[in-house]
Amino acid sequence: MAPTVVVSHLSKAFGSVQAVEDVSFEVYPGEIFGLLGPNGAGKTTSIRMMLDIFKADRGEISVLGGKMDEATKNRIGYLPEERGLYKDLKLETALVYLATLKGLDEKTARARLTGWLKRLDLYDHRTKKVQELSKGMQQKAQVIATLLHEPELIVIDEPFSGLDPLNTRLIEEIIREQQAAGRTLIMSTHQMYQVEALCSRIALINKGRTVLYGEVDQIKRNFAGNAIAVKGQGNFMDVPGVLETRQTNGDWHLALAPGVGSQDVLRSLMARDGVKIDRFEIAEPSLDDIFISVVQGSASSDGEARHA
Repeated sequence: MAPTVVVSHLSKAFGSVQAVEDVSFEVYPGEIFGLLGPNGAGKTTSIRMMLDIFKADRGEISVLGGKMDEATKNRIGYLPEERGLYKDLKLETALVYLATLKGLDEKTARARLTGWLKRLDLYDHRTKKVQELSKGMQQKAQVIATLLHEPELIVIDEPFSGLDPLNTRLIEEIIREQQAAGRTLIMSTHQMYQVEALCSRIALINKGRTVLYGEVDQIKRNFAGNAIAVKGQGNFMDVPGVLETRQTNGDWHLALAPGVGSQDVLRSLMARDGVKIDRFEIAEPSLDDIFISVVQGSASSDGEARHA
């Protein structure tokens, strides 16, 4: 199966700032692909090069079978990190206009729009100006603008921003439906639990490079041993070799630094006054754990991407 998107060794500098140094990944038809990384890592710049908003200094890009042109752009839906609705227009007018820019005729756009507005609880607000809507409503409107022309490739940057839990679940449901309809999705988000729920494969970008790339399940297996679950009493904070400690439902979850063994952590805890351990076991690392581990130093020393 030929990939929908191929990004190979992209590089981009803005003056003296090297925003992207070496980013590569492929996205296949019908998958939800996660593009991850800390703030400033180069995710959004990579997306903008992929979509021909920025020109790459170096590297190769293929989208929907070739180089980007206007016809290809009409086959793509893009939800940018910086939202772009026309604030002074009425909601319905703005969404129809944006759909016509993507090649949809006005009649078809209006017919499709009614269902979307009702589903996302915006129908009663359709005659309000965009600037009069809440942040959550504007976010849902932006999702409609991304999907109304029924694109083959959907690129969504922080799709859950500003949404309450109920609307987050609704957008997650819509994302799954788009995948079930055979569309390809690239999702960039900081919400790792959403990535775990939705994405089969990911690329993690750090300091302008792809440092982790592959199937989520395989990546988790590769990082087995990088997390510990502990139940007990006492102080489990600030343990040497532990990058992050959090408590969930009374249990402690410890994310380990690269090269730190579980027995090292157990010895440190046993040596503490007032610590009593009822259970100590290797936990499956979450993507949060892996993200922290990689960003804080577990990327290969030669800078090559770690493939699962």
